[in-house]
Amino acid sequence: MNLALFDFDGTITDKAMFAEFMRFAVSRRRLIVGSVFFAPLVIGYKLGFVSGNVIRAAAVSFGLRGARADHIEKAGRRFSDEVLPDVLRPEALARIQWHKAQGDTVVVVSGALDVYLTHWCRRHELDVICSVLEVQDGLLTGRYRGRQCVGEEKSRRVREACKMDEFPVVYAYGDTKEDLDMLRMADKRYYRWEEMA
Repeated sequence: MNLALFDFDGTITDKAMFAEFMRFAVSRRRLIVGSVFFAPLVIGYKLGFVSGNVIRAAAVSFGLRGARADHIEKAGRRFSDEVLPDVLRPEALARIQWHKAQGDTVVVVSGALDVYLTHWCRRHELDVICSVLEVQDGLLTGRYRGRQCVGEEKSRRVREACKMDEFPVVYAYGDTKEDLDMLRMADKRYYRWEEMA
């Protein structure tokens, strides 16, 4: 039995879903105000001056701080049921099924938010390691619990969760530089669905 590690956004899906979820879950008023507030950050991100970590943390802080955790959890379940099925890559689903048929352990390792990704992974009987929103007294704090699950944090969490030496072969699938550290862990690496040397 081998280990297969899959990034989610852009690898299993055909586009990044963080902004889509924020538009789905955050009130219209906050979205309007946020579009003005975040314009400089978005421009900086597109020009390569602002990291994805910074813009995601700012969006979570502005968009979700003070929201009821149960409300966002329900929005995440609906997002998983209603939106995600339309953005899944057929080749990704086929590859996941191939691994499962071999008896491999399949883990989705993603910076995506737990409030929707855990529902999707549960439905597809997959393990998940992802970014988790912090909750206090039933409300979202606007912060992550721990670090965002991107870059080196992906491989750190995989090593923490999986006994790597128990797997004869490790596969990894990703599509951005935030996945490269995880890909380096693997015996067989796939970047944007092309096998790497």
